[in-house]
Amino acid sequence: MSKTKLLIIDDDDTILNQMKWALKDSYDVFLANDRRKGMDLFRRELPVLVTLDLGLPPYPRDAREGLLALSEMLEMNPKAKVLVVSGNADQKNALEAIEQGAYDFFTKPIEIDEIQVTLRRAAHLFNLEEENRRLKKRPVADSGMIGASAAMEQLHKTIHKIANNNFPVLITGESGTGKELIARAIHQKSERATQAFVAINCGAIPENLMESELFGHEKGAFTGAHAQRKGRIEFAEGGTLFLDEIGELALGLQVKLLRFLQEKTLERVGGRKTLEMDVRVLAATNRDLKQLIAEGVFRQDLYYRLSVVSISSPPLREREGDLLLLTRAFLKRFSEETGKRLKGLTREAGKAIEAYGWPGNIRELENKIKRAVVMADGPSLTVEDLELENAPELPPLPRLKDAKDRVERDLIKTALSRYAGNITHAASALGISRQTFHDILSKHQIDRPA
Repeated sequence: MSKTKLLIIDDDDTILNQMKWALKDSYDVFLANDRRKGMDLFRRELPVLVTLDLGLPPYPRDAREGLLALSEMLEMNPKAKVLVVSGNADQKNALEAIEQGAYDFFTKPIEIDEIQVTLRRAAHLFNLEEENRRLKKRPVADSGMIGASAAMEQLHKTIHKIANNNFPVLITGESGTGKELIARAIHQKSERATQAFVAINCGAIPENLMESELFGHEKGAFTGAHAQRKGRIEFAEGGTLFLDEIGELALGLQVKLLRFLQEKTLERVGGRKTLEMDVRVLAATNRDLKQLIAEGVFRQDLYYRLSVVSISSPPLREREGDLLLLTRAFLKRFSEETGKRLKGLTREAGKAIEAYGWPGNIRELENKIKRAVVMADGPSLTVEDLELENAPELPPLPRLKDAKDRVERDLIKTALSRYAGNITHAASALGISRQTFHDILSKHQIDRPA
């Protein structure tokens, strides 16, 4: 497999040789010590990655040659990832380069380990963007997944591994993290990609209508059933069924869904004919299904059937480096939709976005940027456009002692309930002595069983 091409432009031969030695095993490296030679190599080799020193001859003391080279390269290939390098005193020009489209910047002296990590992420992002462009040419919707963080890189690897298996997948994660996008990505990378992707939100449809919505019904099955109707499962034949908010599904329907997953057959409501279905099921939830099982509102056997593979959708706070990447993508999309020619973000707006906690994750970010684009009057989004000044604070963390006491108290109560008040059995199950069990009862003022 050919290496990714990397062009290094710097007027310091020591830095050129140092970087070539450090990076030659991972990249196909090309070197230039001025703008003219760099642009010649850029035109001929079309590198994916570039590191660009802003201070180049004949004006090494300012950034005019470096910024000109950046402009020429991005005009020739906007997809290239250019990392600019500057001195500590030149940070203003480095930030200007970022606003013009540079991927990132570094200050001298260069830390090789740091630049290697950033180059890997830039190359990964380039590959993702190329894949998205290829997907757009297929008769299937683009998954829209954007991100170059380590968390997203691992997520994409997992999706690639499981896409062409037919077993169910359970996608967990906080609200707004893009669980449906993950489901669509699994579908798009699978052999079912040309067939239907059918999504249904289990919490958005009334319980008395949900059975018919999933399994369909026959004419006359109930009042108002004036004609036969296929359910969502039938519409997904040959493709993928996505059950969002699976934790909201009523217990009675959980039994029917379990039977379908086991037998791959269904009967419409009011029908007697058994229909065989070839459908892959993906499910998602932002709730703790194990807790729902303990509360008796979710079937354990259905949980195990759905979670043959579990994927966690990472929250935005755990996706280092993705926040501004997503912001720029949303800004570009909504600017095009509204017909506004917005250049980007002010520096203060960028800082405000990075400082905000984003409890609503990607969905909140998308909505904030959409509104900001609509409200913006200037050439760039401002802090005022974003309306983040009254951002909700994250809830305070409990004291560690309080949290430990609560867990201890709940475990004792659960053990007493499970073993019908038998302290010997309850203590044994928790791995403690009877005396310790009695001490904890007294500590938390839990009534001893009669």
